[in-house]
Amino acid sequence: MTSGRITAVSRNASYSFSKPNHPSITLLAGLGVEGDVHAGETIRHQFRMTYEPDLPNLRQVHLMHEELFEELAPKGFEVSAGQLGENVTTRGVDLLGLPTGTLLRLGADAVVEVTGLRNPCSKINDFQSGLLGEMFALDPRSDEFTFKCGVMAVVRQTGTVRPDDPVEVELPALPHRVLERV
Repeated sequence: MTSGRITAVSRNASYSFSKPNHPSITLLAGLGVEGDVHAGETIRHQFRMTYEPDLPNLRQVHLMHEELFEELAPKGFEVSAGQLGENVTTRGVDLLGLPTGTLLRLGADAVVEVTGLRNPCSKINDFQSGLLGEMFALDPRSDEFTFKCGVMAVVRQTGTVRPDDPVEVELPALPHRVLERV
């Protein structure tokens, strides 16, 4: 089991690209972040709701690694927690290297299950021109392009999370499945 920590938590009750930071957020089992527009049992992504409204919401919580912001800075992009729409910003966890089904224990009580990679959209370029191109990378395991803008998860156990809370990683049983976009 590996561990890291939470550096920021964010939510927004209305649809917008960025999410403001908060002192804490509550994760609700089977729903997502309490008070966040993307919380729900079925799809809440604004575009996908128009053609897949009854599918399960595999994007209840968006997690992003803070190390990405440091990678982007020398390239001229200033990005901080919540600005790319994530709910939980982490440090010290290789989110993109986790297999599907990984459990993340956030703080004292909350548990989320990783469902896949966040699929970056063109709104990233509206936030900062040219940033979308930085959200793709060649995956050395498959020699295919992959996404770098975090992972999506569903809430398995309710709990409140705050900055500086620990993140514990529990890998699923073998064989592991590489993350795909959701």
